[in-house]
Amino acid sequence: MAPHSPHSLLPHFPDKSWKFRSKAPAAALEHKLSDSLEISPLLVRLLWARGLRTADDMNLFLSPGLRHLARPDQWSGLNHAAQVIAGAMAQGKKAVVWGDYDVDGITSTALLLLFFRARGVFPEHHIPHRQTEGYGLNIPGIETLAAQGLKLLITVDCGIGHPREVSRAKELGMTVVISDHHLPDAKLPPADAILNPKLGSCPCPHLAGVGVAFLLAVVLNRLLPGEHLDMRGFLDLVALGTLADVAQLTGQNRILVKNGLSLLKEGKRPGILALKEVCGYKPSAVLDEDRVGFGLAPRINAAGRLGHADTALRLLLAEDLTKARELAKELDSYNTKRRSIGREILSQAQDMAQGQTDRFGLVLYAPDWHEGVIGIIASKIAETLYRPTIILTEDESGHLKGSGRSIPEFSLHEALAACRELLTGFGGHSQAAGLRLAKDNLEAFRARFDALAGKAFDHQKPKPTLLLDAILGFNHVDYDLLKELELLAPFGPDNPKPVFLSPQVSVRNRKIVGTDHVFLDLRDDEAGVTLRAKAWNQAQALPQSVTGKIMQLAYTPKFNEFNGVTSIELALRDWSWQGS
Repeated sequence: MAPHSPHSLLPHFPDKSWKFRSKAPAAALEHKLSDSLEISPLLVRLLWARGLRTADDMNLFLSPGLRHLARPDQWSGLNHAAQVIAGAMAQGKKAVVWGDYDVDGITSTALLLLFFRARGVFPEHHIPHRQTEGYGLNIPGIETLAAQGLKLLITVDCGIGHPREVSRAKELGMTVVISDHHLPDAKLPPADAILNPKLGSCPCPHLAGVGVAFLLAVVLNRLLPGEHLDMRGFLDLVALGTLADVAQLTGQNRILVKNGLSLLKEGKRPGILALKEVCGYKPSAVLDEDRVGFGLAPRINAAGRLGHADTALRLLLAEDLTKARELAKELDSYNTKRRSIGREILSQAQDMAQGQTDRFGLVLYAPDWHEGVIGIIASKIAETLYRPTIILTEDESGHLKGSGRSIPEFSLHEALAACRELLTGFGGHSQAAGLRLAKDNLEAFRARFDALAGKAFDHQKPKPTLLLDAILGFNHVDYDLLKELELLAPFGPDNPKPVFLSPQVSVRNRKIVGTDHVFLDLRDDEAGVTLRAKAWNQAQALPQSVTGKIMQLAYTPKFNEFNGVTSIELALRDWSWQGS
């Protein structure tokens, strides 16, 4: 096995840094933890690199049972929010659940509707149309619901940034309970109760909206009259929404998602099973974070991007598999169209971004870009150019509407707050946000955003960093290692997939797969082992001439299943040629 501090073996990159995640524990402690937990020293090292220092903490991470969920009284505002809802329902107030049009909002809405229906309560729901209403609460929608006699407004995955709209709901005699997880502004809405893990003390400030909705339902399950439900049956929705929202996968989120993935695998919910089918997954296929993030989630999101999110909501609420299959096919067709639109806009945005390479923060605008895909485009530009990126388009009123994505070194929410006087509205997180502004303010906003980014980066172009966990020769990459690595899943923010540094290896063979993907057969001569590596969209960077060359690679080993045969392959994360 490699030495613990092999920094001198790292290749040098002018545009990217490779760094080891952390020092390993002392050898004696590493072996003690290994023996105590009955895991390999390498797995101890990986857990240590993720900030876990004791056998108890490591054991909880590896076995995140539901018994480790925090008590309701540990979540600030949770009991009060549930009591307000239960009290309003006891007074006969008819409820409406107001959600959002992304996966987190749709799963949150579905979870509460299914919960209430199972408890004999039948609230209405409202999910705004992205193109005509936009994100979050709006006064015309609230007035319409109040006119229908709906007197209890429960928000999920939205509401914290809408004091004016909540004030209007209160004027109309509505009881308002906000359940949200977005960053609050200085002025909180005048709601009857607010449940947000970013307010007050709580065990996990990084819950997704669906996690917040689940906690609310858990407490309501105890307060409402009638027979209590087994709340574990809703964890598939929690896992789906949390993974789609790219929430941090440690602590309480890890417990919820790890257990929810088991339910997703079973596919008992007709809508989930139908989604698995249109994604090409077997009915009993394991759904990991990749299959959720690249298979299920985009199809649910596509409804709100190109149509109406109610289509996806009806899928998750469906009780009949035949109907669920019809809806899943509709979502699949939306997703196909979304990809086509996205490719065209991405090409235009990339060309535009190339003209702004001197900027630290990118603000790209075209009046006819489809607002349903601009968030995806912002994400791709931010990742490719490693700059915080905002993509703007024009809405029907002539105002600009945008979506932004960032890099770890820069908080979008803080930057937008610093541009407050130039905006008509904004909200979101550190790494993802939405905004609106008048067209006349575009250039002033573009300059201010760039200046804020420049200051944050000390006027030096930011460089991405690839964090490595350990040096690992190919002789250590076997079935037992990969089964042990699976104990670390699900992977995501704060719990990334392990990345290993190889010794120098030779390229024995190169093969193109599809249009732009590459297979490399790599030989570790010291270990006497040849393994296959896969690189997505790298045919141009890895031409036929690489055959015979010596390289050092950063990689993640994984199982590959094809035609019923399981093999080991390496996901190629980055590489360096000998002498480069």
